[in-house]
Amino acid sequence: MDAIYQHFRKEEGPLIDALAERIGQAATEYRPVLTDFLDPRQWYIAQTLCGAHGEVRAHAFGGWPDAERVRVLFAPDYFEPQPEDFELAALEIKYPTKFADLTHSQVLGTLANSGIDRAQFGDIVTDGVHWQTFTTRTMSEWVQANVDHVGRIGVRLEPIALDAVVRPTNDWEQAQLTMTSVRLDSLVGHTFNVSRARAKALIEGQKVRLNFAVSTAPDLMVGVADIVSVRGFGRVRVTALLGETKKGKQRVDIDVIHK
Repeated sequence: MDAIYQHFRKEEGPLIDALAERIGQAATEYRPVLTDFLDPRQWYIAQTLCGAHGEVRAHAFGGWPDAERVRVLFAPDYFEPQPEDFELAALEIKYPTKFADLTHSQVLGTLANSGIDRAQFGDIVTDGVHWQTFTTRTMSEWVQANVDHVGRIGVRLEPIALDAVVRPTNDWEQAQLTMTSVRLDSLVGHTFNVSRARAKALIEGQKVRLNFAVSTAPDLMVGVADIVSVRGFGRVRVTALLGETKKGKQRVDIDVIHK
């Protein structure tokens, strides 16, 4: 395991331990073992650990084909999971569409502030009219019973079949950056065309989230599958670290959404 730890951040150690324990469970008990919802970086770590183990495969599903947040099933080679094996529920947010508009941040804020652990709910998707989200199956009834407002808008959450989930438009654009380093402030600056000083100020001003949590460390090194959100600018997802150029700079593949 020591060789694994060196490839990840120190603060990711507890997650690595928890995932490794579940992989070991799947191997020794020869049965599928399910996680809560993982973000893209956590899913990347799960895949890396599984690849190093060799006896267990990792399967992921978040309720729709391009889900960011997924539940992961560690299972022996013979096991072919079905959607129901991931034990998630799709919920549609019913609200007065003629008189109110919802936003992603409003819905996320409502769920996050309702007392639900972030690991218990997945993506929030919309086609511009319908708003839907995903929870673990065990949390679904609680959410339906307890979430009745998004901001000041009265809502109710109703279960829907997975084949009724909307397919949101994909706003991600591919790009490649050449940077002096893979620090967080450098990534923010190069992606959104602002100075390193401005990027540092945004980070220290708590305007930047790394994998959905506020990060105030400009010198933090980013890695594959990290998602960085910058308030007022957009989001960037690291898809590959391509190594150094002949001049010693770092080449990085990203996906980006500009606001």
